[in-house]
Amino acid sequence: MTTTISLQISLDSLIQAVSSLDLEAKRHLLDIIEQQIFEAEEAGYIEDSETKAEIESVRLEYQQGEFSTIDDFIQAQSN
Repeated sequence: MTTTISLQISLDSLIQAVSSLDLEAKRHLLDIIEQQIFEAEEAGYIEDSETKAEIESVRLEYQQGEFSTIDDFIQAQSN
């Protein structure tokens, strides 16, 4: 059974609490926050019609062979 607790604390109190953590705990917290940010951004992209259209356009270009490999890119940059 999972117990959920909802707290309301000020940002200053949260910052103070995080500041008191050791480096390993801060890194763990950073991993959690980065994952949540990634998931939120990903959800936003899916819902955004402009992004969907751009993705579809790029997929079509790829299917039609309109792309460069990383080797092509490196070759072009060295010229």
